[in-house]
Amino acid sequence: MLLSASVPNGTAFHPSMFVLLGIPGMQDQHVWIAIPFCSMYILALVGNGTILYIIITDRALHEPMYLFLCLLSITDLVLCSTTLPKMLAIFWLRSHVISYHGCLTQMFFVHAVFATESAVLLAMAFDRYVAICRPLHYTSILNAMVIGKIGLACVMRGLLFVFPFVILIERLPFCGHHIIPHTYCEHMGIAKLACASIKPNTVYGLTVALSVTGMDVVLIATSYILILQAVLRLPSKDAQFRAFSTCGAHICVILVFYIPAFFSFFTHRFGHHVPPQVHIVLANLYLLVPPVLNPLVYGINTKQIRLKIFEFFVKRR
Repeated sequence: MLLSASVPNGTAFHPSMFVLLGIPGMQDQHVWIAIPFCSMYILALVGNGTILYIIITDRALHEPMYLFLCLLSITDLVLCSTTLPKMLAIFWLRSHVISYHGCLTQMFFVHAVFATESAVLLAMAFDRYVAICRPLHYTSILNAMVIGKIGLACVMRGLLFVFPFVILIERLPFCGHHIIPHTYCEHMGIAKLACASIKPNTVYGLTVALSVTGMDVVLIATSYILILQAVLRLPSKDAQFRAFSTCGAHICVILVFYIPAFFSFFTHRFGHHVPPQVHIVLANLYLLVPPVLNPLVYGINTKQIRLKIFEFFVKRR
């Protein structure tokens, strides 16, 4: 009944709403599939909330590395919260309908926050570069004002590069097509419903992915090559180990963020033989796995955070 819902007259160009199917072919398992996703979402909220609370309330952690980690936790919370509540409503409440403008809003925040988080990871790589390669100038280069400007630049870059997605969707006619075989609204998923050429959408999407996110990966790799060269010049093995250990958590976070994201991105455009169920599950995981794992990675690998978390829970007992 829901899937056969007709679009009101006068909405052939832009439908008044979209229908999110969830995971096509697995509707009978939606109730059970939602359980691990809900558990991961709760872990993401608790983990990132704990990191934020510890860093904000402890002035000893008001250093560049932890301030960037604070920004990362904020973007993680927003990233998973843009999709998970609606996805759980689809799976458990069968609330498949989302308004046209609600869908565009979700699409905008999904892509903007993803681009912002990529920029934050680049900023964190720069922080590690300065800490290891320019240690005597660390506090002067990364003072509070500079960190604030970097954070603002990360957010503004995401907003500016993603806003054209909204314009590109608004120019498309949909001719009554309004069923999206996905759990959330994303740019190409909406564009493929159009009854007109979506070449500009495809070209701009690839351009943004390669020139923005791809450039972030190149710059991050470059910073770690320079870091590696500096570390290998250190006189003692102990000093080398300490330098590598400060970068270990960040490298893990980078891998967790980019590998599933790029895999999902390229299978969506070029993996025509990949089952849609696999792609949709991956598309959800790349927005959910980093927010779940990032607090765990930093909680385990960063001594100061690990001690503060231990003290936090001991005091609550």
